Amino acid sequence: MSGDLNFNKIMGAGLATAFVILIAQQVSGAIYAPKAPEKMGYFVDVPEEAAAGAEEAELPPDWGTLIPVADLAAGEAAFARCVACHTINAGGANGIGPNLNGVVGRAVASHGGFAYSEAMTGHVSVDPTWSLDALDKFITAPARYVAGTKMSFAGLRDTEARVNLIAYLRSQGSPGFAVPAPDPARQPGGAAAGAAPAATEGVAPVEGAPVGPEAAPATGVAGQSPTQAAPAAPAAATSPAPPNA
Repeated sequence: MSGDLNFNKIMGAGLATAFVILIAQQVSGAIYAPKAPEKMGYFVDVPEEAAAGAEEAELPPDWGTLIPVADLAAGEAAFARCVACHTINAGGANGIGPNLNGVVGRAVASHGGFAYSEAMTGHVSVDPTWSLDALDKFITAPARYVAGTKMSFAGLRDTEARVNLIAYLRSQGSPGFAVPAPDPARQPGGAAAGAAPAATEGVAPVEGAPVGPEAAPATGVAGQSPTQAAPAAPAAATSPAPPNA
């Protein structure tokens, strides 16, 4: 009898403890329940286009300078991350992605036998062909450049690695794709040479001074024009011709 009584006491104590815990949770939840403010204290307006605008302002690679010196071996090594979805050999089969032999200069979404996504077929209106610039933008961030593409590759942000990869792709079936000439403005000293003529702009010619190839450099006193600084020719130097000459 005493054993049953002790068991009842233990069970009662356990139930009472559980009841106290539940009551404490309810009371503390009611007292300390967080309440969201009706109006935010601060509003920071950050346009979504800000980050995209900074990237769009970045100049594309100077292909005429970079392609001839690109590291094809490094480009082939970079392509190793693509082999799970693409083949590169001539006549290679399509995989998860289309065969990429001759992709540089090829029409977008045009490789036979591959089912392109609607996003990629619609991208033809933006890039009719896979130019160097188009490939560069797509490989940088595929899902951002072609929204809705089935390509799950996150992208290659390193510019040097991207240039090497594109140069390797060009060497595989697209060696005849024309590379633009180097941009003179982006060559060493190009900007300085282009800015040199600007130093003479805005200088007003001296009134009465000759203009053109006949103009002589001013060698007189500061503040005088060349005609003012030169002495007048003597009158005897120009004698009139005879009337009957």
